[in-house]
Amino acid sequence: MRKMWNNWLRESTFIYCVIYTIVTILNSILYLIQGYRNDPSGNWHELTRAVIVFIGVVAYEMAVRLPVKNLFLRSALVYIPTMGLTFVFVWLNQFIEPLAESAYRDIFINYTGLFIIVSAVAIIRSRIRKKSKKRTEA
Repeated sequence: MRKMWNNWLRESTFIYCVIYTIVTILNSILYLIQGYRNDPSGNWHELTRAVIVFIGVVAYEMAVRLPVKNLFLRSALVYIPTMGLTFVFVWLNQFIEPLAESAYRDIFINYTGLFIIVSAVAIIRSRIRKKSKKRTEA
């Protein structure tokens, strides 16, 4: 268990906590700017956010650990199932509370946007590491 914690679980837990905290704080700021003192969706909204962030962290770990060299294929192999899982989760939420008319569109835009941003950062980070590795070898 210790080896698993040191290999990938620690990083995943850290990423999850940071993203969840940032998203929750930004959401709270947005509500306060709009004049809402309380989250109208309450605790279910917090749990929903927690699951969506978890799916995102799983996507990140899949992207990092999937042994596929082709970047576009790896992205598709990660994005399609995790986006599908996100849609299923949103669909399941309708049994708990009514969905907004734009629920599927909103999750698609938010998840896809974040996926693209994280992918771009990962690509840039990978290229920087490759360049610095080449410099140290030369």
